[in-house]
Amino acid sequence: MDQKCAIVTGAARGIGLATTDLFVEKGWRVAMVDRDAPALQDASAARDNVLAVTRDISNPQDVDAILRETDAWAGRVDALVNNAGVAEFGPIQDCDFEMWRRVMATNLDGTFLCTQAATEALKKSRGAVVNIASISGLRASTLRVAYGTSKAAVVHLTKQHAAELGEFGIRVNCVAPGPVKTKLSMAVHTPEIIAAYHDAIPLNRYGSERELAEVIVFLASEAASYVTGQVVSVDGGFETTGVGLPALRD
Repeated sequence: MDQKCAIVTGAARGIGLATTDLFVEKGWRVAMVDRDAPALQDASAARDNVLAVTRDISNPQDVDAILRETDAWAGRVDALVNNAGVAEFGPIQDCDFEMWRRVMATNLDGTFLCTQAATEALKKSRGAVVNIASISGLRASTLRVAYGTSKAAVVHLTKQHAAELGEFGIRVNCVAPGPVKTKLSMAVHTPEIIAAYHDAIPLNRYGSERELAEVIVFLASEAASYVTGQVVSVDGGFETTGVGLPALRD
C-alpha cells in the first residue's frame, strides 16, 4: 500500500507502454488499461508490478470498473495518464458524424470520464493527471478536423481541471507530442512525409516513445510539484514552425 500506483490508459503499445515501463523502473505499480485484450495481455505478461485492465474508456461503466479494479489491487492512485486515443484522418468532407463521434468518444469523453472517476482517489494521494494531447491540438493541420479538434479540447480540459482541482492538491498537465517514431507511424508515413517532417522539425528527427515517457513521468512525479495547468510540447520544436505540411495533403 506504500508503493505508488499509476493508471495508464492506452498502455498496450507505443507511448503508453513506454510510460508504463518508466514508471515501473522508478518503483511504481501500474494499472495498464487498454481495450485491445490480446495486446494488453501480451504486454502485461512480460512485466512485473502491473495489472492488466481490459476496458474501454469511452464507456462510463468501464471507467468506474477501472478505478474499482485498481483500488482492489493497489489501494491507491497517485497518477492518471490519459493516453488512450483514436486517430482517424481524412478530408473534412469525408468526416461523417460517426467518425467524429468515434474520435471524440475516446479522445475527449474518455479523458473527461477517467479524470472525473479518479478525482476522489487523487485527492487522497494529492496526485497528478497527465493528459496526452497533440501538436495538432495546438496548431491546425490538414486532414485532422476531428482529431485536431478533440486534442484542442483536451488542452482546454486540462486547464479547466487544473483550475478546479488545484485546491485539493491535484496537479493536471498536458503533453502535446509531435511526430513520434512508432511502428504505426513508420508503417503509414511515406518517404515523402518523413522527409517533410524532418525538414520542418528544428531537431531534424522524429521523437521516441521513451522521450515522451520521460516528460510524462516527470509531470506525474513530485519533481513537478509546482507545475500545473501547463501544456508541454514534446516535438523537437515542430510546433514553433507550424504543422501544415504540403506532403500531408496528398
